[in-house]
Amino acid sequence: MTYIFLILALLSAWATYNLYHPVYQHPKGVVISFISGWLVGELLWHHLAFQIAMTLLFIGAGVVEGVVGALAMLVLLVSWWAMLQYHQLSDQAKDDIEQSLVRGLGSNYREALQSEAVLSAPRSLSKPQLAQPLRVLRSPDVECLKNICYEQIDGLNLKLDIRRHRNPARRIGNAPVLFQIHGGAWTHKMGSKNEQALPLMNCLAEMGWVCVSISYRLSPRATFPDHIIDCKKALVWVKKHIAEYGGNPDFIVVTGGSAGGHLSSLLSLTENYAPFQPGFEEEDTRVQGCVPFYGIYDFYDEQGLQYHKALEEILEKSVLKVSKQRNPELYKQASPINHIHADAPPFMVIQGDRDTLVSTDETRYFVERLRQISSNPVVYAEIAGAQHAFDVFPSVRSEHVLKGVVEFVSWLYSGYVAERLSAEVSS
Repeated sequence: MTYIFLILALLSAWATYNLYHPVYQHPKGVVISFISGWLVGELLWHHLAFQIAMTLLFIGAGVVEGVVGALAMLVLLVSWWAMLQYHQLSDQAKDDIEQSLVRGLGSNYREALQSEAVLSAPRSLSKPQLAQPLRVLRSPDVECLKNICYEQIDGLNLKLDIRRHRNPARRIGNAPVLFQIHGGAWTHKMGSKNEQALPLMNCLAEMGWVCVSISYRLSPRATFPDHIIDCKKALVWVKKHIAEYGGNPDFIVVTGGSAGGHLSSLLSLTENYAPFQPGFEEEDTRVQGCVPFYGIYDFYDEQGLQYHKALEEILEKSVLKVSKQRNPELYKQASPINHIHADAPPFMVIQGDRDTLVSTDETRYFVERLRQISSNPVVYAEIAGAQHAFDVFPSVRSEHVLKGVVEFVSWLYSGYVAERLSAEVSS
């Protein structure tokens, strides 16, 4: 049993080491590294409490003894100390976000947040609430209208959910809209509209926004561009019907993580792009802003910035179903970076610097190209210590980022309201 305790101590040490030095190059190792880094990094106190409890059980059983037991205890103590040091990076996210907003929007951006257009201040989670991350994924102040069908394709009902404030008196009408596209490698059973971006949607719905999360056809049954076509069809449905639920069809900000980051960026940069709107080419698919989290921006990987070949394998086998050598134009057409233009909507791009699934170098290059070409603001927030999917449930780090996103979209909405008022005065 003492040797089992040593093995557990060594596993703890590896999990801690992985926080500082995640695997980037090995296609299979990155998945293990991601899962460990994600869960330990964002649920560090829960992980630490579990380890301490297990250690006390081993000590109580009298199996922590001799040189091996002492060595295991030493490994654990060093591991725990290093975990706590790493946890300090969580609070750095507050500075990361603030600095990115100042760089992208200007040092006086907060002045706009004092306007009447900002519906209310975002709520803050207490430490007891952060200790129960799964429980606070649901808000008592938010109602969710589930599984509204927006399209039927090949016998499949494509559905969306609408979240808004539960109290009718708090619904302002003509409210700003958040349009959420889920991630999951564009693949069946890898992700859905039911579990992603819940903290952000709940927060905005509590403030008075209307939030829409959509489903879309998934691979391997679906082949690109099916995914983006469905997202655009959902957007068209929202523009035609969201007023019935209290939303403003003229102010929509799109967001999504991972594959959803790719699709939200692609949707935002290809407004009214006929190849992605077959049969509804005349519909308006413009949005007023985009907030992609850890997205994929260059399928073709023209700059060679991706860390490994896992993405290329998924795209070739399941999503595009052709190699980039045989059809390079399809890979380029599917890449947001190749659709950047001067009138691109404002962007807030969010990326973790310890992300093992998405290349931070590629994200930086995408942001650089956006800033070179787009005439609208581009905010880039690179979050210290953040793994892929760090925002799925509430944590110290994700709460800082959430507040930054709320400030960005509130800034956008303030500008929209100011322009509308100015136009009304002029007329």
